[in-house]
Amino acid sequence: MPSEAAPFLNPPSLLDHVRPQALALPESGIVEVMNYGRQREGMIPLWAGEGDLPTPAFISEAATRSLAAGETFYTWQRGIPELRAAIARYMAGLYGIADDPERYFVTGSGMQAIQIALALTLAAGDEILIPSPAWPNAAAAAEVIGAHPVYVPFSFDETRGFWLDLDQLESAVTPRTRVIFINSPANPTGFVASHDTLRGVLDIARRHGLWIVADEIYGRFYYEGGEGGLAPSFHDVMEPEDRLLFVQTFSKNWAMTGWRLGWIEAHPVLGDVLENLIQYSTSGVAAFMQRAGIAALDRGESFVAHQIERARRGRDILAEGLATSNRVRFARPPGAFYMFFGVEGEHDMRALAMKLVDEARIGLAPGTAFGPGGESYIRLCFARGEAQMAEATDRLVRWLKA
Repeated sequence: MPSEAAPFLNPPSLLDHVRPQALALPESGIVEVMNYGRQREGMIPLWAGEGDLPTPAFISEAATRSLAAGETFYTWQRGIPELRAAIARYMAGLYGIADDPERYFVTGSGMQAIQIALALTLAAGDEILIPSPAWPNAAAAAEVIGAHPVYVPFSFDETRGFWLDLDQLESAVTPRTRVIFINSPANPTGFVASHDTLRGVLDIARRHGLWIVADEIYGRFYYEGGEGGLAPSFHDVMEPEDRLLFVQTFSKNWAMTGWRLGWIEAHPVLGDVLENLIQYSTSGVAAFMQRAGIAALDRGESFVAHQIERARRGRDILAEGLATSNRVRFARPPGAFYMFFGVEGEHDMRALAMKLVDEARIGLAPGTAFGPGGESYIRLCFARGEAQMAEATDRLVRWLKA
């Protein structure tokens, strides 16, 4: 072999030519803990944002029937008409809005919905306001574009939980601000914006000519509104001309995290732009996955209700246990399915997550993975059955008291 081939075995200079924005993306602190603990015998894995139930059979079978029927070709960039119609019916039923399929655009996951929404609204050098601690992927999607996330800290006390100071939000607006990203109910904090807060965010966006990207994927996981209650939504307070993009996913409600299926809701006037962004990203979502989405929307209400009740009970089991430890700083979250809490005497949350894997066989996500303000917290996903949540809570409380 010629000697010139040797450098190709380890070409260090390649990294010198990668875009700085790509190089600067942080490694996931959640994935680090998952990789550290996923092979441990007897682990209870509560580090990821998903429950323990598999996708219901009636959803998977819809995909199987589609494959058997030969639906394996290119399809509609905006989503097959039947799925867009099903999404429109579903959203109209939830929020009393118009049943208009032209408002909905199918994406390859909620994450891709966020990427497309930011590609529509942000350019290099622009700024996006993100209340923090926050799920890190939205900020990373902005950074890939070359935009800059500006973090607005949540306030916290053990009575109110996490809340957003609107004066702080507005004071963070600069001439470069283009987008406010609002996740409510929120990962990881469980924060739920009230209608007054949502109106306040809208007023700020209107005054400064900003877009709002609304991530309301946990809107069904709301524990303060009575049985079947919905979290407050921008749908309740917006006007048709507001610059609002909603991002959604099938992942949480219907236990479909591995399917990578979501949607964007937007004014129909943006349809051609969104269709092009989907075309130049994935060229559409596989038809068989879309058939599964139709089944989820049309036949999945009892499963969604079951998931919500399991999460509510998981939250209560966990909160009642943590209250006995006398070492934990937390508030019972009104929404989503995470407990984000601090532990007295523990200051390195990454190290704490590793210790809990080693010593208690429970997997949690360090708050350092969720940006500024998360450093003194750790996250636990309580979307589990009662028996597993009781065991996980017992292990955690025993470790805290040891």
